[in-house]
Amino acid sequence: MVAKAHVKGLAQYKEMYERSTSDPDAFWAEQADAVHWEKKWTPPLCQSNIDVENGPVHISWFVGAETNVAYNCLDRHIEAGLGDRVAMYWEGNDEGEERVLTYSELKSMVCRIANYLKSLGVKRGSDVTMYMSLVPELPAAMLACARIGAVHSVVFGGFSAEALSGRILDSQPNVVITSSGTMRGPKPIGLKAIVDDALEICEKHGHTVQHVLVLEQLPLAEVGGSMKPGRDVTWREAVDSQSDECPVEWLPAEAPLFKLYTSGSTGKPKGVLHTTAGYMLGALVTTKYVFDLQPATDVYWCTADCGWITGHTYVAYGPMLLGATQVLFEGVPTWPDAGRCWSIVDKYKVTIVYTAPTAIRALHAKGDAYVTRYSRASLRLLGSVGEPINPEAWRWYHQVVGGGRCPIVDTWWQTETGAHMITPLPGATPLKPGSATLPFFGVEPVVLDDKGNELQGPCEGVLCIKKPWPSMMRTVAGDHARFEQTYFSAYKGYYFTGDGCRRDADGYYWITGRVDDVLNVSGHRIGTAEVESALVEHPSCVEAAVVGVEHPIKGQSIYAFVTLMTGVEPNDTLRKELIATVRKIIGPFAAPDIIHWAPGLPKTRSGKIMRRVLRKIAAKEEDQLGDTSTLADPSVVQVLVELRGK
Repeated sequence: MVAKAHVKGLAQYKEMYERSTSDPDAFWAEQADAVHWEKKWTPPLCQSNIDVENGPVHISWFVGAETNVAYNCLDRHIEAGLGDRVAMYWEGNDEGEERVLTYSELKSMVCRIANYLKSLGVKRGSDVTMYMSLVPELPAAMLACARIGAVHSVVFGGFSAEALSGRILDSQPNVVITSSGTMRGPKPIGLKAIVDDALEICEKHGHTVQHVLVLEQLPLAEVGGSMKPGRDVTWREAVDSQSDECPVEWLPAEAPLFKLYTSGSTGKPKGVLHTTAGYMLGALVTTKYVFDLQPATDVYWCTADCGWITGHTYVAYGPMLLGATQVLFEGVPTWPDAGRCWSIVDKYKVTIVYTAPTAIRALHAKGDAYVTRYSRASLRLLGSVGEPINPEAWRWYHQVVGGGRCPIVDTWWQTETGAHMITPLPGATPLKPGSATLPFFGVEPVVLDDKGNELQGPCEGVLCIKKPWPSMMRTVAGDHARFEQTYFSAYKGYYFTGDGCRRDADGYYWITGRVDDVLNVSGHRIGTAEVESALVEHPSCVEAAVVGVEHPIKGQSIYAFVTLMTGVEPNDTLRKELIATVRKIIGPFAAPDIIHWAPGLPKTRSGKIMRRVLRKIAAKEEDQLGDTSTLADPSVVQVLVELRGK
């Protein structure tokens, strides 16, 4: 791997990192040569202020430049003679559902969508909302917006009508793109019916969407929903008849590219706004170096949905900016059984897999046999995203899935950062299970104490970033004051990540969880991720989620929800062993007071654990749960309530 890698060893990483931080203009200008610029920028590359005491926060990169992300994802490769290269293999929910699209075919689809949008009056700066499953038409619609300068907002197809309506009301689009419905495992999901309900809510709040474009997947008669004359039109009627040529709109570097809504501590989602050139470069450079992606030979598979930032940067944009071949999978990893992922790996000779620790732990719980029945000989690199991966899951991923031969890139980043921030580089970074390792090029992390002082050497505190980087968000859409308050007010002159971290003697970073997920037990600061990782070290525990509950003496006590391996029965001896495991790995102060058996955890359909729900159950406040419609399986909540105290 080292011999062929883009970064050949730790010494080269250190040399490149030093250049990226000491002379960022020269470093990023060199990286920017990889893409087409219709017009070059005026130095300096970055113009910014991130210190609220020095005035309004603003970040601009490549000022004066003009480019287009869709052109760089498609036309550039076709003009280089790569039009017949496979852009994506699409695998449907059920085995046997498959499609193959070359770069030329994908560009034709993108142009037809763009021309239809233009016929509706969509232009530079217009908002378009998308609510679909992971079919090729979704990234194609995103690229169509990028081609003509419209701003896309993709809402994950697992959100409720209420949640979807809130996002539509915030961005005020005239056009919504959806599909009739999709299968998720054995279960049909009526996406159009949810859109219909959401648009009714929007109308009651004063916003009427003029046009709804519907991709026909499942018959509406089977999944619900209806076609409203004058507003709703099918893909076949509207898109298929359009011309497959559409001129590119050359856009200023700081033109908005997309909004992506992410939850905030106040409950109202924030519309994170990313812009064109800096985001494009962040997506390209991290995809190239972090996955060591070799477009001519690799088949890359990121399992994320485009409704999340991972699906934006590492499905819709990063791989195609490099001209790579990728797999899109619409289904779930356990359908029709827990071997589906590895069957896909063998079918398409996948070389790189990028997925979430939640999926890894869920598949681990099903046992090794579902993995080892497949060859997986094509794999050369594995990746992890979304939350800190506990060492036990890391080792299983490495040894069983990767056969002990594949490096794991455990990436730390956020919706707000746009691209990887702290991550190993394969072949260059010595790995430590559970550590995000070292910063990516141009990223200057610092660990601060409660007073905002930078800590040196081995330490633990709050993770902040010292200087702007190209792919960072530019504002919260429509609420710049919230942007400044959330990310730049707590620690003046720094970007506040909201995460705690530990830096070890080798300079490696270990993410300890959200700062609001840090417990204070008898004066000890304990990251929930650290306790969860310790619990999962026990061979009978496949997953754990830890919350704090009020304690009259300690301030907070540790309450742990524990999911056991298939076939393991809960008992008091096991409960004591789990507590002893935490005492051994972290210390007595971190031992959970309560182990709550959890056959399942409340998760969104993307696999994110809803800790808010767990806190309410632990505190016996289940009457205050609020909206649980985004849970993959809402029945889990009642099961957990019934198991409390048992």
